[in-house]
Amino acid sequence: MTSDKSFWHELAELAATNLIVIDRPKGSPHPRYPEVIYPLDYGYLEGTTSADGRGTDVWLGSLNTIDKTLTGILCTFDRLKRDAEIKLLIGCTEEDLKIIQDFHKEVRTLYIPNPMVATT
Repeated sequence: MTSDKSFWHELAELAATNLIVIDRPKGSPHPRYPEVIYPLDYGYLEGTTSADGRGTDVWLGSLNTIDKTLTGILCTFDRLKRDAEIKLLIGCTEEDLKIIQDFHKEVRTLYIPNPMVATT
């Protein structure tokens, strides 16, 4: 298995074997900025750690599949906070991706699609 395939395989395995905790359901306000409303379910993978010391962030798309298909990752970089993160995109369509990128419009983003799954 090439290193790229191995990366995506292991990341997909992480998403598939850890519980997704949705702590910010679609339509709910941001805890510190109540005017910001989450357009899709947002949460984290239980039992994981990211750079901020919390669980790995997850956007759950409209496909919301039982098998938790990893459709890609979104890398975000906030120049003001000097903070970079990745967010796993689970069951996301192209329309979901646009909604998520719009949600993160205040920061730089880079979308990396999972080459192991078909795009929708």
